[in-house]
Amino acid sequence: MMTEVHTYKTSLNGEGMRIAIAVADFNTTVTAGLLSGAVSKLEALGVNAKDISVAHVPGAFELTGVAKRFVDSKKFDAVIVLGAVIRGETPHFDCVVNAATNGTAALAANGQIPVIFGVLTTDTVDQAMSRSGLKGGNKGADCAESAVEMVNLYKELA
Repeated sequence: MMTEVHTYKTSLNGEGMRIAIAVADFNTTVTAGLLSGAVSKLEALGVNAKDISVAHVPGAFELTGVAKRFVDSKKFDAVIVLGAVIRGETPHFDCVVNAATNGTAALAANGQIPVIFGVLTTDTVDQAMSRSGLKGGNKGADCAESAVEMVNLYKELA
């Protein structure tokens, strides 16, 4: 006999949500596409443009500091971090990727509000372009959808 389990439901209705986005300006051709995709998707899901706040930072390393400020402000329902780190010839790539990944993961694990990781980590510019709406899918739009879905799930879990 199968016992009925409780399954939490969520939705993609972003009405009334306040979303913050921290976006790295390094590799701006790529990150501008990510930002555009995120904002367009948020609006398509019902988030008002006036309820979307964007902070530009120099590079991916700086994302988590600003994301933490957004979280700590208690003004937002979710934070999205967007950036693009493209592998070069030095170990700098690994340092920046680890800092951005670990910092975002720590904020997300805190659990106050959803913090969504949208930093592309690619070997080539072409790979980054393919993921930022310039040649195909858009990770920024995917992150926006995840943010709305997670805000609704957090509400269900409250």
